[in-house]
Amino acid sequence: MQVIFTPAARAELMDAHDWYEAKLRGLGTRFLDQVEITILRLQENPQQFPMVFQDVHRALLRKYPYGLFFRVEISEIVVIACFHGSRDPRRWERRI
Repeated sequence: MQVIFTPAARAELMDAHDWYEAKLRGLGTRFLDQVEITILRLQENPQQFPMVFQDVHRALLRKYPYGLFFRVEISEIVVIACFHGSRDPRRWERRI
């Protein structure tokens, strides 16, 4: 299945990358590497990740306090948020 990011999720992903990269050169790239690994896991079996709100699943990134919040649709997986674990979940829940 193809994994697509909504514009809001893509913006959050790039903001996180930029923040990590500003802290330490190369750290943003390692963050994106973990996102890619998580995307591969999503494609293998999206149902392995728990449903956390209505029909939205959460895949936690390893080594980073972020999760990818996504829906499984007929022919694709739609990531609706790339969200830090300490942020208020009501921010991404409004996108549903």
